[in-house]
Amino acid sequence: MESEKPTEPTGLLQTHELYKYILETNVYPREPELLKELRALTASHPWAIMGTAPDAGQMIGLLLKIVGAKKTIEVGVFTGYSLLLTALTIPDDGKIVAIDPDREAYEIGLPVIKKAKVEHKIDFIESKALPVLDKMLENPDNEGSFDFAFVDADKINYINYHERIVKLLKVNGIMVYDNTLWFGTVAKPESSVPDYFKEGRVSAIQLNKSLAADPRIDISTVPLGDGLTICRRLY
Repeated sequence: MESEKPTEPTGLLQTHELYKYILETNVYPREPELLKELRALTASHPWAIMGTAPDAGQMIGLLLKIVGAKKTIEVGVFTGYSLLLTALTIPDDGKIVAIDPDREAYEIGLPVIKKAKVEHKIDFIESKALPVLDKMLENPDNEGSFDFAFVDADKINYINYHERIVKLLKVNGIMVYDNTLWFGTVAKPESSVPDYFKEGRVSAIQLNKSLAADPRIDISTVPLGDGLTICRRLY
């Protein structure tokens, strides 16, 4: 079988100017003021790059609305941009299980969350995620009960998170994984990748292969932020 010929890139991220155009034309004008405020607070953090990109956030918000999400999971919170976005989007009686071992980062965005009057929707659990997800699965009522999950945490455990989250989601529920293109390094030879990107690159490549082979889900990877892979549970 003849291999497919490589094609020239036709995506939206060919130039910084085009990315800026997308942000300024479609993303920033529709971004709620409270999210702008939280993003500004995060900008001075030494790890600000860990925050959810606003164009990726816009997609997450759209997906939450499409599925009518009411009960969600967030693995990895950081300062809470995607958490606040979710809390603003789901109904007033909706709930988010938000898991992160770093309460200090979460508390940077907490004043904005309180200002938005959505803190009552959030169950923040200061912990590593795997023990919490395992504990949730001990309760049969939790299986197949969540509408949506967003994962932006330690890349080495993404595959482990996936195995648990797919059980917690409803059929037709949506899970979204961030950083699945890992600064573009997934498509580069390992020899050209800086050492500090290598572990994340390997984890992203392994995850992408695993998701592509998983018959329980539909998938689509979109070049927003650092790469979002969107999955729908089939059964």
